[in-house]
Amino acid sequence: MSNNLAQAKLFFEACETGKGWESCKAYCHNDASFSAQSSALADITTLENYTDWMKNLLTPIPDGHYDLKCFSEDKERECVAAYAVFHGTQTGPGGPGEPTGKSIEADYVYVMQFEGNLIRHMTKIWNDAISLQQLGWA
Repeated sequence: MSNNLAQAKLFFEACETGKGWESCKAYCHNDASFSAQSSALADITTLENYTDWMKNLLTPIPDGHYDLKCFSEDKERECVAAYAVFHGTQTGPGGPGEPTGKSIEADYVYVMQFEGNLIRHMTKIWNDAISLQQLGWA
């Protein structure tokens, strides 16, 4: 396994289990950028802010977890992609109102661009509109 692939797997696990930036920063450049074409993440431009957003998401969705479907590397482009499905139910406080008791099953992809041994940029591909509808938040 290449170093980038190993680093990406460690980052993905830390991010998706809500460890936040304190655990994720070991795998990223300090100023790593973030992008997503989704309204829910429109104001998030750094990987630090995104990893903390994920950490906070597990408050209203305390049973949130992922089902990893694919993890692959493009060595020529120094890029790693992860495809997973996020599952969970809003039973905790947070979100736009009281817990809805509704569940989410959301496909998403992380595309992590490396520079050296660290993530320089990550793009999340995710249809937030469907996710928000599933949770009863839209």
